[in-house]
This record gives sequence, structure tokens and C-alpha cells, in this order.
Amino acid sequence: MTELDRLITELCPNGVEFVKLEEVAHIGTGSSNTVDGLSEGLYPFFVRSQEVRYKNSYEFDEIAIITSGDGVGVGKIFHYVEGKYALHQRAYRISIKDNRLDSRFYYYMLATFYDYISSNAYHASVTSIRRPMLNNYPVPLPPLEVQCKIVQILDNFTELTAELTARKKQYNYYRDELLTFGDNVPMVALADIATEMYRGSGIKRDEVTETGTPCVRYGEIYTTYNIWFDTCVSRTQTGSKTFEHGDILFAITGESVEEIAKSCVYMGHEKCFAGGDIVVMKHSQNPKYISYALSTTNAHMQKSKGKVKSKVVHSSIPALREIAIPLPSLAEQERIVSILDRFDTLTTDISSGLPAEIVARQTQYEYYRDKLLTF
Repeated sequence: MTELDRLITELCPNGVEFVKLEEVAHIGTGSSNTVDGLSEGLYPFFVRSQEVRYKNSYEFDEIAIITSGDGVGVGKIFHYVEGKYALHQRAYRISIKDNRLDSRFYYYMLATFYDYISSNAYHASVTSIRRPMLNNYPVPLPPLEVQCKIVQILDNFTELTAELTARKKQYNYYRDELLTFGDNVPMVALADIATEMYRGSGIKRDEVTETGTPCVRYGEIYTTYNIWFDTCVSRTQTGSKTFEHGDILFAITGESVEEIAKSCVYMGHEKCFAGGDIVVMKHSQNPKYISYALSTTNAHMQKSKGKVKSKVVHSSIPALREIAIPLPSLAEQERIVSILDRFDTLTTDISSGLPAEIVARQTQYEYYRDKLLTF
């Protein structure tokens, strides 16, 4: 920080100039649709989620920052790309054209401006960005030496998350191996496991209250809950369809094929309301085992058969009923759950293991980022 302070004192004695983003960057969208994406391919295909898909053709060859134009990722999802790539028609590319601005510096800068994006976004059925909002986005232009020093500091922080990513991949591999039984265990469709499957009923944003009955809205399955949860983050005074201990919840509307039908299991003991676009599955198996089995790569491939309609991906009860998972004895289910629970704690629980260290580093990173990028 001492060297950076010295650079700022020497090179920015009168403060930092701000310009509009349109003055220093090319801004545009892609022409591809979500259904064009592949699980493997020659070039990365950026859609409107954190997940990167692939295509065998490309639209752009450049250094650019990618951000979602609408949906739940607005102002939160950013990608940095160098080289050939394809782009969704409702995602924006920002390619720096001014040699006074370092692309990676701006990538970090953009990530701090969620408040600007959210305060200027258009709120309809989803939150969206309009081109003038990006055109008028204020961009600081400190000297390149200052930009490069800031990038060096922040790059060092972001590298710390690579270990967590590696551990997560290791966990996913181990989970899939543990839940692969070959011919020793039958594959059973959810239609034969479920004792009941039904849809929730709509709970609007303004119907979420401080007090009332616990509830889950479908978007929270994507953003808040993992394999299992025992406490709802939301409550409501209205609702009609309930779920309870051990029930599996599926989100049947989503932003991408990769995420559609994400599921989790409720392990709490209060009766709760299920929002619209959620399917509740009751059963008589080990709840956590079913949830772990539905999180495997094989299960995700089966879920990804969701239909794209009006730029949003949908699944349905008939599609969910066709998903097949291995179903060993209840005793074997319990043994597998005990193993995966311990491993899951090491990789995803915020109170122990490696993630606690990563959270501390992330907090430190965000503190220094905000300090460094406040002009």
C-alpha cells in the first residue's frame, strides 16, 4: 500500500478524471440464444449466468468484460475474457478502446458498481440494463501506473479462491464416484420414489414479511440454499401449498439449462409455504441421500432437458418424474450421507474447513478493493 500511496500522491495530486464508459469502450450484445450452448466446444459461450457454456463458432475475438443484461445476475455476474468467444443476445460485452484504461482494472472497477446498476435498472418481470445506463456509466481514469498496481494487488487476492475451486471439483468427483454403483444398485425413477409431487403457489416479493410462516421462493433455491437447509430466510402471511421435514424442493424455472431444476431438501421441523415455480416431492427415503443423488453430474444431465420458452428455461413435474437415481438400501443411504456430510463441511460450510479461510480472505479482498477503487 505504501508504494501505491506514493504513486497516487505523485501522479494524482489534483484527483482523478472521470469519463463516460461510451467514451473509452465499445459496448454491445451478442446474437446467440441459450439453446445454442454446448457442454463442450471450441469457444466459451457467455450467457446470463455465472456458468460458462461452449460453442463451436465464435462472434468476437478481443479482450472484454461480460455482464448480464437482465435476470437475477444483473450487476453481479461479470466475466473477463481474452480471445475468441460467443455471447448471448441479452448479455453485454464491454471492450476497452482507450489506451488510458487497463481492461483488467476496469473489470475490478465494474464489480464495485452494483449500487449504480441497481438504482438505474428497469424493473419489470425481471431487472434489466438498458444501453444508455452503460453509456453513461462513470469511469475513473487514474494514471496507468496506478491502475497496474491496483490490478497486481487485487489479482493476488483473487488467486486465493483457486484453492477452494480445486477442492470443490475434488468434492464433486468424489461425490459422483461414491454415488456410482454400476449394476449393484438399481436406477429408480423419481416417479417410483415419490409418494406425492405437487407445485407450490405464487408468493410475490411484496408478500414476503418480517413475521409469519416460513416460506421459500424459487429464486432462493438458486441463490441461498445448497444440498439441505433447516431454516427459511423468508416469511409470509400468505400461502397455500406447504412442505415439511424431509421434502425435496425443485426450482422449475431458471436462467439457464445448467441450473434448471436445482434441488435441495428441507431438514427443519416447521411447516413452510412453497412459492410458485417450486415442485415439492414427498418420499420415504433418506432425505439427504436423495438430495445428494440429485446433485450429481448424471442427475444434472437429466435435469438439463428443460424447455426454453420466452428466454427462460422451464421444467415440469412430468420431466422431474423421469429423472432416475441409484437407490441402495436405507442403511447404505445413511452411510453415504455420513461420508458426504463430512466432506461437504470441508468444502462448503462457512463455519469450518477451508471455506472459512476463503471467506476471511474474501472479506479482506473486498475491504481493500473498495479502498483502492474509491476515487
